[in-house]
Amino acid sequence: MACFFRRKIAAKLAETLQHSEDAFIPALTAVPVFKKQPTADFKLSLGTLRIDGILPSSGDIQLQTENLAAQLKPDSVVEDISAGDASIHFKINRSLLAEKLLEPFGKGEHYEFGLNSKLFDSLKRGTTLVEFSSPNIAKRFHAGHLRSTIIGNFIANLKQSLGNNVIRMNYLGDWGMQFGLLGAGFNKFGCMEKLKRNSLQHLFEVYVQANKEAEHSEDLKQAAKDFFRQLEQHESQAVSLWQQFRDITVKEYKHMYKRLGIHFDVYSGESFHQDQAQEVVQELQSQGLLKTSEKGTGVIDLSPNGDMSNICTLLRSDGTTLYITRDIAAAISRKEEYCFDEMIYVTDTSQENHFNQLFQILLKMGNSWAGRCRHVSFGLVQGMRTRTGKVVFLEDVLDEAQARMLHNMNQSHTTKELENPEDTAEKVAISALIVQDFKGPLQSGYKFDWARTLQAQGDTGVFLQYTHARLCSLMRRNEGVETATFNPSCLCEQTSRTILQHLLRYDEVLYKSHQDLEPKHLVNFLLKLW
Repeated sequence: MACFFRRKIAAKLAETLQHSEDAFIPALTAVPVFKKQPTADFKLSLGTLRIDGILPSSGDIQLQTENLAAQLKPDSVVEDISAGDASIHFKINRSLLAEKLLEPFGKGEHYEFGLNSKLFDSLKRGTTLVEFSSPNIAKRFHAGHLRSTIIGNFIANLKQSLGNNVIRMNYLGDWGMQFGLLGAGFNKFGCMEKLKRNSLQHLFEVYVQANKEAEHSEDLKQAAKDFFRQLEQHESQAVSLWQQFRDITVKEYKHMYKRLGIHFDVYSGESFHQDQAQEVVQELQSQGLLKTSEKGTGVIDLSPNGDMSNICTLLRSDGTTLYITRDIAAAISRKEEYCFDEMIYVTDTSQENHFNQLFQILLKMGNSWAGRCRHVSFGLVQGMRTRTGKVVFLEDVLDEAQARMLHNMNQSHTTKELENPEDTAEKVAISALIVQDFKGPLQSGYKFDWARTLQAQGDTGVFLQYTHARLCSLMRRNEGVETATFNPSCLCEQTSRTILQHLLRYDEVLYKSHQDLEPKHLVNFLLKLW
């Protein structure tokens, strides 16, 4: 595997330059493959060696490169060494390259391929809590939450694969003034029969109607405030209605997550921390951090000069808490309960300021672990609409994706007869949605296009799935073939060498993904591999 070759090259460099092998591992990278021209397998950056103090930082770097390359001699592992532009290129023995890269497969260890690389030795492993998806209860799952759901799942999978204990948390928006409005709205417009027949759709309709009326009705606005105050004071009638809304919503959401192939270890929510939020307020008061504004609200000063030019509101004038107050309480509670080593929040870019303020407040309160909290933000998707152009809920998007994929399969002459074509169409379509989402930088939003996403050729999830299916078919047809009969010399022609060279980069791709938590590295690696 790649780590075997890195170690061999590092040993050669260590002997020549009289440094430890580990000093050279970060400076050795696998060379990206170009189909139309042969390339070396690994590259050593002389600039990195100069920065690390292994080579003198002064003098002609190209002369240093050529002198060092001349001192390094080929052997049974490295068959060619040459100087490039401020870098040294290493070409691996082709038969050994095939033998070592495919060794795990012969031992039945293919699931661990690339995961035991020395590149990961420096990673701090521990407990990672990932909060993602986090829709609001009493509303249908909007397509806008799809990105948080699949990005968070990717991060959780990646962290777990690299040896972390991962806690997947869905922190539901199940508290706040929005429920005051929904509760008051349901008392005025709601119908228990409709709630039983089409639960979330009816709640959505009630919420829309209540919002509309609240624009010009002071009575409804006051009723909403009263209902939320009743919730915060645990009045039984308000809590009972709220609990009914919550149970209905979680049941519907779990169905959606099952379709996406995603699970959560913990379903939490703002409501879990309503009492703790008041404790946070008391703690902030005792530390002298909570101030009262001219409007009577409770605020904390986050300005660097302490001049109240940058404040964050934590308490309404009527004493009720806000989203950020409950988020502070939630973070403290999670640290106490799960002893996490890092916590990652996955939401869109509109909440960047919220999380900056959250982390600042936690630090001001003396929680040094807040420095290990991280917000992974992403841009928004435009144009993800169904044929009817309706308000886009995730269920509609998945149904549309399945229907379009099934149509494409039926039109294709190469589609085999399937036992459950609808299930296959859904799985392929969901893969296509995920790959389309993951190809670019997370911070960039993009315009969604059904035709491009679901096409069978090109850089698409459909193409990846079809290629994977063909490879699985080949493996089934060759089941029982002894791995001992494998002859590395059979993989020395150009196409095979190109694939093997590309596989050398896999651990670097995983490492890069871990560093910036961007799925694009892995997805584009797979697209190029196929």
